Amino acid sequence: MNIETKLTELGLKLPNPPAVAGSYVPFVRTGNLLYLAGTISSFNGEMTHVGQVGKEQTVQAGYEAAKICALNTLANIKAATGSLDSVKQFVIVNGFVNAISGFTESPAVINGASDLFAKIYGDAGKHARAAVAAAGLPKGTTVEIQVVVELKA
Repeated sequence: MNIETKLTELGLKLPNPPAVAGSYVPFVRTGNLLYLAGTISSFNGEMTHVGQVGKEQTVQAGYEAAKICALNTLANIKAATGSLDSVKQFVIVNGFVNAISGFTESPAVINGASDLFAKIYGDAGKHARAAVAAAGLPKGTTVEIQVVVELKA
């Protein structure tokens, strides 16, 4: 079964690849590694989650924001390679949570992305990870993730 079919079965829709918002490119491929720029919690250009976890957002809302970021990352993978089935292995996910000072539950928030990648790709979706709280993120987004994947030869 292909990855887009799995997304459909989970009731998820792939957004359009996010527009670049600065002096960078959405992805860089070197050999079999694809480095993906950070994606935020927006869907087809509309912000879905804004504000800090622990203030305007809950941990569960942050988890959902991380899922949106993961879908944006998948859209960039498809734009870069033409197919979500080109992924051999998720290597690392760096997750950033817009949170209040002293917030310690960043891993629970970033699980939204990690769980989605594992649910869709199985063992190939499991990855190394960092989950960090920050005082602010671009456009006031609740979550941003940055991903590196290994592509099939």
